[in-house]
Amino acid sequence: MGIRLVLVKEVVAMALDTVRTNKLRSALTVLGVVIGITSIVGMTAMIRGFDQSLRDSIAAIGPNTIFIQRFGVASFTSGAELRQLLKRPNLTISDARALEEQATTLQYVDVELGAGVGPSTQRRVYYRDLKTKNLLVLGTSEFFAEGTRIPILAGRFLNGTELQYRRSVVVLGNTAYKALFEPSGTDPIGKLVRVGSERFEVVGVFDKRPSPGGFNLGADDFVVIPYTTYQTKFGLRAFTVGRLGSIMNIQISVLPREGVKQSEALSDVERVMRIRHGLKLDEPDDFDLLTQDSVLQLWDRVSQATFFALVAISSIALMVGGIGVMAIMSISVTERTREIGVRKALGARRAEILFQFLMEAATLTSAGGLLGVLLGSGLGVLVHLVSGFPISLPWWSFAIGLGFSAGVGIFFGMYPAFKASRLDPIEALRYE
Repeated sequence: MGIRLVLVKEVVAMALDTVRTNKLRSALTVLGVVIGITSIVGMTAMIRGFDQSLRDSIAAIGPNTIFIQRFGVASFTSGAELRQLLKRPNLTISDARALEEQATTLQYVDVELGAGVGPSTQRRVYYRDLKTKNLLVLGTSEFFAEGTRIPILAGRFLNGTELQYRRSVVVLGNTAYKALFEPSGTDPIGKLVRVGSERFEVVGVFDKRPSPGGFNLGADDFVVIPYTTYQTKFGLRAFTVGRLGSIMNIQISVLPREGVKQSEALSDVERVMRIRHGLKLDEPDDFDLLTQDSVLQLWDRVSQATFFALVAISSIALMVGGIGVMAIMSISVTERTREIGVRKALGARRAEILFQFLMEAATLTSAGGLLGVLLGSGLGVLVHLVSGFPISLPWWSFAIGLGFSAGVGIFFGMYPAFKASRLDPIEALRYE
């Protein structure tokens, strides 16, 4: 357009002067832009932070672990109806025993009672005059710690003898340990605690679950006992859903042998389970197989949909702000008609007038965008400090915020700027 650098500086200075001169009007004009950019930056920070924390937590479980469920999140996201899912047979401990005996590709099979979809057992844990909040009680085999990869802080995990003889032993999650033993510095190993009304001997304590973001959504709020003891003390309860069927809270996890591909183990597990459930060749599986990759793929779809929904909602605020910019710039053109006539009479070209008003609109919205970026970042940091929720502030979220705000100014400022550039200088000088 042949516009000199000096002219650009003058136009930017004039735009900033206009913003300073009309502070209240400028603030009200860019309010929608500020709200939209704050939403984009703040929510992006929290979504990205939670996304990375969740990925790290899933990765900590191990890439080859396979979870077998009656149905889970994967079934619902595939569009299956609850009525159809409830027709599936409940998983049983016999399924786990069959996998141990018939699946030659597996290193171990772990039974987890209370860890699947269905009614959970929650109890307070007591030690002397101290007690915890309600914690999840899990009944597992001796392979639970190996499968989840939660580090042991003190003592040891359950062993096969304790499972066989239904011993009343417990491994405390980190939440229970901190509430009952850490304040006094007492060694928990060998101490007797009550889980609800049942007495158990503490044989081990879990360390905190790996959670790089520092926000684990109560991931340490559990205790673990042998699943054989769980059956005796608490029973495997079924939750009835009207006439549709019942849900029993049981999950099975398996790990392939060393050197065996996960795909081979999946095929082996599927073969055994289909035979157990008497499925024909043309019938679909009546159980879910969940792996780290499938969970991450599912989360990718959820997080992308959430992010796009966020952008769409924030765009409404940006559009409102853009309409405000258009209205104010149109008023500004009317107020400065004589100024435009003088500039044109002195030789200002149409492109220069157009550029001047576009720069004013872009400067106005960019100021709102910068304020929105600061507020959004501050909001994310405040949430992290108050709740420990993980956040991430990637540079591109700032670039998107500033780019969107400047783009809104240019797009919605185009009509007023074009109107100003087409004014006839003689008519403009006559304007009162």
